Amino acid sequence: MNPNIKQSSKINFSDQVIRSKNEGCITAIRGSIVDIQFEKDLPSIFSVVRTGKKMEVVIEVQLQLDTKHVRGIALTPTQGLARGMKAESSNEPLKVPVGAETLGHMFDVFGNTSDHFVLPDSLEWRSIHKAPPSLMQRSTNSEVFETGIKAIDVLVPLERGGKAGLFGGAGVGKTVLLTELIHNMVKNHNGISMFCGIGERCREGLELYHDMKEAGVLPNMVMMFGQMNELPGARFRVGHAALTMAEYFRDDEHKDVLLLIDNIFRFIQAGMEVSGLMGQMPSRLGYQPTMGTELSQLEERIANTSAGAITSIQAVYVPADDLTDPAAVHTFSHLSASIVLSRKRASEGLYPAIDHLQSGSKMATPGIIGERHYNIAQEIRQTLAQYEDLKDIIAMLGLEQLSAGDQKTVNRSRRLERFLTQPFYTTEQFSQFKGKNVSLKDALDGCERILNDEFKDYPESDFYMIGTIDEVKQKKVRNVS
Repeated sequence: MNPNIKQSSKINFSDQVIRSKNEGCITAIRGSIVDIQFEKDLPSIFSVVRTGKKMEVVIEVQLQLDTKHVRGIALTPTQGLARGMKAESSNEPLKVPVGAETLGHMFDVFGNTSDHFVLPDSLEWRSIHKAPPSLMQRSTNSEVFETGIKAIDVLVPLERGGKAGLFGGAGVGKTVLLTELIHNMVKNHNGISMFCGIGERCREGLELYHDMKEAGVLPNMVMMFGQMNELPGARFRVGHAALTMAEYFRDDEHKDVLLLIDNIFRFIQAGMEVSGLMGQMPSRLGYQPTMGTELSQLEERIANTSAGAITSIQAVYVPADDLTDPAAVHTFSHLSASIVLSRKRASEGLYPAIDHLQSGSKMATPGIIGERHYNIAQEIRQTLAQYEDLKDIIAMLGLEQLSAGDQKTVNRSRRLERFLTQPFYTTEQFSQFKGKNVSLKDALDGCERILNDEFKDYPESDFYMIGTIDEVKQKKVRNVS
């Protein structure tokens, strides 16, 4: 490493070991696509070439056209480039910094900090391109990843080292839920959180940064953004760059990592733009022919190994609500759990606004979560489904017209719905409720006791925004006194 070169807010590849540079010449420029001629040592695929008046334009090689020409896609704007300009290649891929010093900071795809923090010269830089862990390295045990959030742990258990999809529109509590998961990851698992924003609006990134800072979880997390206004080549590589940082904490520090990706559809979209720019023939609905491979190369790196686990929660946008869209189909094949957020529940103030009947998990089997947990979860779903069927009758005729059995079902359901709400640590400053972290054992006990009608004489409001079920009795004692 060259000790004389310092980090700055501008793109800087000085940290990547500079070998003897191979000089070439630009032969063609078509928007973000640049063709470069090299007389010798043709750069390899995915290696970085720099050009421009101050070598500020970064190009990633995508194709080797012949023995002397390569075609690359620009990761930075190409204004000012001209044919005949000099280009330099050290035959190295794009690299990002890894290490404990990255915690608490926000990065772009080139490894530059967005919060004006100067990285130490001793920091290691690693390639963003890496093969997924081999089958021999992967853990074969299916473990539940406990989040401390009742509605998720009981009905949609997440897999340690697995991938969960988070489906929800604007204003239903998606970011709040992600923020709380980061908080609980630090508290419960002594782990690291990694937020990767692919195609994010700069406003969303700034708000999230300040939210994390106020919630006190920033020192145990790393944030990486590829903003919406950046070129498709840069947005396409943000996910790989974030995974390289996350893999360091898993493989070298042996810690569990929670990787939050928002939004995985924008990764596919960026790949589609890159493919179109490169002149590839599109497949169905305009998607790139290599979509399945590109998504797998990213998703398969998220895994549970003997060293640690990367557990991922990914926001998924479904185009036109069409679940048969190729982007949705390819993404669903990688997910082990689906968390669906409901606008109706959010409007009723039932937070987290998880739709318990639409959400599901592959982990919810007796062999993984145990017979008791499985039976309780099934009974909850059955009770809530029956209540959903009875809502039309209640709206037309009233609760009194139902049979005694149906009335019991409605009472249980309404108490369960309210018990599965939970006050979050990250919203304490906005609400009068103090945040609660509930263990899976306490959550199951509470649901079981409600299903057994132990609390049928308690008012529904006592179950709203509480932690464990014992708080219901404490409320009653306070109310009586």
